[in-house]
Amino acid sequence: MLIDVEKWQEIFNTLRRHKLRTTLTAFGVFWGIFMLTVLLGAGKGMENGANDSFPRVPNSVYIWSQGVTQLPWQGLPTGRQIQLQPEDIDAIRKNVPSVGMIKGQNSVGLWAGSPPYTVYKSKNGVFSVQGGFAGIEDLESMRIVEGRPFDLWDEQLRRKVALIGQRVRDQLIPKDEPAVRKDLTINGISFEVIGVFQSQSNGNQQQNEERIYLPNDTLRYAFNQEGWVGDFVVMPKPGVSARVMEEDVKKFLAKRKRVNPDDKGVFGSFNLQNEYEKVQGLFAGMKAFSWVVAVGTILAGAIGVGNIMLIVVKERTREIGLRKALGATPASIVLMIVQESVFITAVAGYIGLVVGTLLLQVVARALNTGGDASRFFTRPEVDFKTAIVALGVLVISGLLASLMPAARAAAVNPIVALQEE
Repeated sequence: MLIDVEKWQEIFNTLRRHKLRTTLTAFGVFWGIFMLTVLLGAGKGMENGANDSFPRVPNSVYIWSQGVTQLPWQGLPTGRQIQLQPEDIDAIRKNVPSVGMIKGQNSVGLWAGSPPYTVYKSKNGVFSVQGGFAGIEDLESMRIVEGRPFDLWDEQLRRKVALIGQRVRDQLIPKDEPAVRKDLTINGISFEVIGVFQSQSNGNQQQNEERIYLPNDTLRYAFNQEGWVGDFVVMPKPGVSARVMEEDVKKFLAKRKRVNPDDKGVFGSFNLQNEYEKVQGLFAGMKAFSWVVAVGTILAGAIGVGNIMLIVVKERTREIGLRKALGATPASIVLMIVQESVFITAVAGYIGLVVGTLLLQVVARALNTGGDASRFFTRPEVDFKTAIVALGVLVISGLLASLMPAARAAAVNPIVALQEE
């Protein structure tokens, strides 16, 4: 289809004759798209920061024994202390179909008692010790910066190996020495360092990096915790809700430990998926609010474009009448008005989209050098799909803004129009 050069020249001439009016009209549309871009980008930055604070596996559940029985059951008295045991892990794995993965986790000096004394040559420190297993780096949002993570052989062979946090390394091992294969002594027991990790979690990064991980069975046998497990880390099978699995495991434990099903205070749990879904729901609401505010602003700008086009039609009534007298069809008159309106909204909106995106890029670069404070707001961006939708809203708003002025222009009576002064 050939471009009607004369028609575009006419549109540009009209816009040049009324520069201030055109600029003020276009600004409403520009501001709407700019606000949409900035609000969505800022919301995405906050969402990224919140998501980064969650482990890379956000559907894990932690279950522990938190108190004595409060209700009698099957002839057993109240006040019984319930402990989780290593045998419970295999029993849950075999009898609870919703469970996809279950691991035991013990600790020394993390929740109770004093952290153990750790020594490397002439350096020493006090760090909490926690049980680990293959895949712990995803559950705890770790990034291995030296060496390797735990593997299945470390677990099964109860190897005396350790994964240490970056701050543990900084305090004990000189920077010019590799940490891997160094022997640390924890409460008089020697462990070989196989890896160093940095925490990717927001908010408690320092605390996490002041921690030493040992294979959990190694920890249990080394620190006299053979008969019990501190807590279970459980993940559902694909397609199963973590909430369903959590209830299944707690019901099974109650039955296995002979606890009254109504005694809710015996087993404690923390469902990470619940927290993750709350955060996702919050940001979904923020995104919807951003769209409402921005689309409302865009529509207000489009109404302004429509009002200006009504003025344009009134000013050009004589010209439109002359066109119709010379044979111009109503369709060509409508197209002329629609084309001008869509052009104003599309150009103004595109500029708003570009300026908003550039602003987000500037903020993103500034955050890259902002240190730990910027971890809560990271990678503000607007995806390509959102940009396409925004441009679609622009085109539609420009089209709607032109309908009434175009209809009025098409209804001009050429005889009456030519008689106007």
